[in-house]
Amino acid sequence: MEKIYKYIEDHVTPQGEALDWVEKQTHIRTNHARMLSGKPQGELLRIIVQTTGAKRILELGTFTGYSAICLASTLPSDGHLDTLELNDELEDLILEGFERAGLDEKIQLHIGDCKETLNRFRSEMGLSEGQEADPAKMYDIVYMDANKREYCEYYDLVFDMIRPGGLILADNVLWDGKVCMDPLPQDKQTLGIARFNDMVSADPRVESVILPLRDGLNIIRKK
Repeated sequence: MEKIYKYIEDHVTPQGEALDWVEKQTHIRTNHARMLSGKPQGELLRIIVQTTGAKRILELGTFTGYSAICLASTLPSDGHLDTLELNDELEDLILEGFERAGLDEKIQLHIGDCKETLNRFRSEMGLSEGQEADPAKMYDIVYMDANKREYCEYYDLVFDMIRPGGLILADNVLWDGKVCMDPLPQDKQTLGIARFNDMVSADPRVESVILPLRDGLNIIRKK
């Protein structure tokens, strides 16, 4: 698999100077460079945004901003991306990456707990009072790459924030193959991801497919 992934990496569209910088800084300034989306997945995200014509995107889990740049890079002039990150120590790196990519006007970084921020967004959209969200404020794409233990909670919180026909893209859903093990490992991350995958596959409101790209990407379309 490593040789196959290397071959894919060697044949993907070059990622550009801003993403080169983010990748390098992630290796220098963090201990978790493995969390980067990487070129093949980043290019897939970019193409999905471009081909769907998405204008409003919500990202859960910014890390150092690599995937946010990929998602926002083909947004139209009136497009916008909200990205949520818990770790405020990454803020300077993230914002510099957005500026280097020329996307700082299209991306809004929100530092804080993901579920708390989502509940605030829901309130601003009128969803906390049981109202239907304003179509103009609904998202076309939600990209989930935050705390794996909370994927099911994120799914419930964002579902009404997405327009019909919109997408949820959930990363790391194969979790190094642990979700396929028998018996299933009992750590909270594996259990959270396995429960999420089962939840999505049983949800009649969506159609979905898991791509075995990198650590697994679940592409979920809201009917």
